[in-house]
Order: sequence, then C-alpha cells, then structure tokens
Amino acid sequence: GFKQRLALACSLLHQPRILFLDEPTAGIDPVARREIWDLLFRLAGEGTTLFVTTHYMDEAERCSEVGYIYQSRLMVRGKPQDLKQLPEVTPAGARWFEVLCDEPTRALVLLRGLRGIMDATIFGEAVHILAQETTGESAIEDFLRGEKIAYVDCRQVPPSLEDVFVSLTRRPRGSLEE
Repeated sequence: GFKQRLALACSLLHQPRILFLDEPTAGIDPVARREIWDLLFRLAGEGTTLFVTTHYMDEAERCSEVGYIYQSRLMVRGKPQDLKQLPEVTPAGARWFEVLCDEPTRALVLLRGLRGIMDATIFGEAVHILAQETTGESAIEDFLRGEKIAYVDCRQVPPSLEDVFVSLTRRPRGSLEE
C-alpha cells in the first residue's frame, strides 16, 4: 500500500493536467482506498483529467465515463448509467433482479435451472439474475421457498457495471457497434 501512495504522491509533484493511473488502489486497505478516491475527486474538481484502470467495478461506478477494454480492444465507452442501458446488457423482454437469501450458492445453482432465467451469478452476498420479463419477483421467491430456502427477498435492480462487463465479453467478437 505504501508503494502505491508514494507513486501517487510522486505523480502529483509537477501538478499535471492529465494523470494516468494504473490500478491506484490495488493492495490498499479500504480506508486508504477511500482517501485516494477523495483525493482523485478533488483533483478532478480542480480540472485534472484522470485516466484510471481498475478491476474494481465499484470504483468504475465513481467515474464520469467508463471504457471497457477486453482482449486488447476497446469494446465500448460511455457514462456508467448509459452503459447499463445497452440492449446487449438487458435484452428486450428481460429484467435484472437481486436475490438475497440465506443460501446464495445453492440458490444460484437452482436458479440457473429455472425456466425464464437467462443468467445468474453470485454478486457479493446476493445472486444477480437476468430473467425474462414473464418471470417476476414472486415466481422467483416462491420457487426458492419451494426448494426449502428459508429467507428469500427478490427485487428488481439495474444491472451493475460488473453485469455490463460480463454481458459484453460473452458476446461474439465484433458484435458491438463502435
């Protein structure tokens, strides 16, 4: 963590107008990570342009514009809220849900076999699913309760930037318009 902080301090000595940062918070504790982002926001507010690479999608959520590079190719770029609305991410007739339950790993396996579920993945302590519009919250909750999962809470959510990345990288190469 100290190397990252020292590198950032050195990069700021000459007060650059443009700053390129490669994973500035990798290996840093959560408190220091927040402090670094507070500093970066202050710099951006003062007019410094920042280019930041990160594998942390929660950090990408903080940015005014995001670009996804996959296999050395810029796939797409735009504001986070615009990327979440791409048809490749949420196809017509589909919705994203977050399922909170007491057995998320088991729920994941079960949900992947449920008719109408197009995609399912663990997302923190929840399961993110992409489902056909005809599959509603109550159908998902009833199904999991029927499988003896005691606590289940399902709600519609927007896709996360991680959902965006996974959706875009699963598409055949060249299928996105540039």
